[in-house]
Amino acid sequence: MPDMELRLEGVSKTYPNGTRALHDVTLTIPRGMFGLLGPNGAGKSTLMRSIATLQDVDGGTMTFDGIDVRRDKDKLRDVLGFLPQDFGVYPKVTAWDMLDHLAQLKGLSQRRPRHDAVKALLTKTNLWEHRDRRLGGFSGGMKQRFGIAQALLGDPKLLIVDEPTAGLDPAERFRFHNLLAEISADVVVLLSTHIVSDVADLCQNMAILAQGNVVTSGHPLRLVDALQGRVWKRFVTKQEELDALTKELEVIAVRRVAGQRLVHVHAESAPAGFEPATPDLEDVYFHALSRASKKA
Repeated sequence: MPDMELRLEGVSKTYPNGTRALHDVTLTIPRGMFGLLGPNGAGKSTLMRSIATLQDVDGGTMTFDGIDVRRDKDKLRDVLGFLPQDFGVYPKVTAWDMLDHLAQLKGLSQRRPRHDAVKALLTKTNLWEHRDRRLGGFSGGMKQRFGIAQALLGDPKLLIVDEPTAGLDPAERFRFHNLLAEISADVVVLLSTHIVSDVADLCQNMAILAQGNVVTSGHPLRLVDALQGRVWKRFVTKQEELDALTKELEVIAVRRVAGQRLVHVHAESAPAGFEPATPDLEDVYFHALSRASKKA
């Protein structure tokens, strides 16, 4: 029996105002952590909402573990957990009461099994000692961990998390990463983000979305390896120098290093004045976006 996976084939969506949010998106997303990387406005949230059955697409097929997502929305919702980009909480309600209420809405009607599930999830997300604390007093990281707790109600097999680490401090982000990594051992986790390091740290597979199109996909390390020997670096001090390089070469990134501008370019051989750079996932990301913008 094949392992469960989420399959998207030819998924497209155009809004009534003419905005084409998704165009022929085709992806196979296996068990584990899958990173969907792209800038704001790339279509990530549209794709997440569509998979989560919160809106319809115009064309294409979406299947998960034998479930037709477009036709069998209720069946998909039975195995789905979703943490949206803007997860609101009732500030005056305690973590225990809120999760217990959400568990009842999820169909856990019997008191004892429901309370066992709530306790297990608050423990799993390291919130048990804060169970009687009002959600309005939670930090950003604690709210996101509570969001994962509610998403895990009902033991989902597909978990969608949309921009989960935006605004978290480094320590909270680290704890959240560990939690996602633990969860992804048993389920399909689709992580949507514009933060490259989230994907680099967590994901075994990934895709980059730009202007509604999948511009590249694969294993992060293999995508990085494909750029070996093709990325070059040089420091620049003047804007005029950077402008000239941008006209002459394929500049894929400009980073600040110790207050100076470090330019990365993509080329088959070393341009004059450049030295080899060790590529990373940011180079993959910016190179893919650069190519996509030229095709647009």
